[in-house]
Amino acid sequence: MALAAGTRGPVRALLLAGAGLGRRAAGGGGGDGARRFSSQRVLVEPDPAAGVAVMRFKNPPVNSLSLQFLTEFVISLEKLENDKGFRGVVLTSDCPSVFSAGLDLTEMCGRNPAHYAEYWKAVQELWLRLYLSNLVLVAAINGACPAGGCLMALTCDYRVMADNPKYTIGLNETQLGIVAPFWFKDTLVNTVGHRVAEQALQLGLLFPPAEALRVGLVDRVVPEDQVQSTALSVMAQWMAIPEHARQLTKSLMRKATADHLLRQRDADVQNFVSFVSRDSIQKSLHAYLKRLRQKKG
Repeated sequence: MALAAGTRGPVRALLLAGAGLGRRAAGGGGGDGARRFSSQRVLVEPDPAAGVAVMRFKNPPVNSLSLQFLTEFVISLEKLENDKGFRGVVLTSDCPSVFSAGLDLTEMCGRNPAHYAEYWKAVQELWLRLYLSNLVLVAAINGACPAGGCLMALTCDYRVMADNPKYTIGLNETQLGIVAPFWFKDTLVNTVGHRVAEQALQLGLLFPPAEALRVGLVDRVVPEDQVQSTALSVMAQWMAIPEHARQLTKSLMRKATADHLLRQRDADVQNFVSFVSRDSIQKSLHAYLKRLRQKKG
């Protein structure tokens, strides 16, 4: 009873903070605290009183996971983790209609093997940092969320998605001629189960909100203008749990999956470099990027 009573103040503060965070986002402000955690491609709206921060991806046009974005994101997340005043983070997008389009294909096309290795190490680091974070992570999915964007969302403890049929979520790598790595697969299996994951990965399925909710890819679907407020409300529920118990339980549930990559991290980088360097893969990526440029033109 004492533990439950002790959480009421912080939780009430968090619930009241939702509107304030939204107003700061609309005004583009945030003050010195925001500047301390933010970067060019990652905007951070901290609320120390509530112990929560909102991280907004700002890498237009589609929040692709470029090497620079990955670097800035991990630095911002590490700053929040090292500040004991923060216990939860909401991940969302500052770009209209897209959460994140996933891996930046320009980082994987027409470069040298050393660059491919550097890029893949950064992708691994992003996943490990998010998947093993002691913070409560809630994804506020306010746009399209394919491939690497879906992976980021899957690392979170809870996922709220906007009810817009134009938005989809999934690991669609096979549609691009790419094979999702084993740790992408493991993360999806842990979320939706083996059979759903097997079909989704082989077919490169992208699920609209209602279907994503049905298979368990997301936890809640709400009107688009309620995504962030719902995420903050969910955050309050998670933060009401005694912190040490929740963190230890999270580690217990996730450690084996993370260790699977940690044991094979170097080999995974080598496999990626070997795979992406193939002429057939480079031709496929070149063709896909050419189609994208033609659509934009």
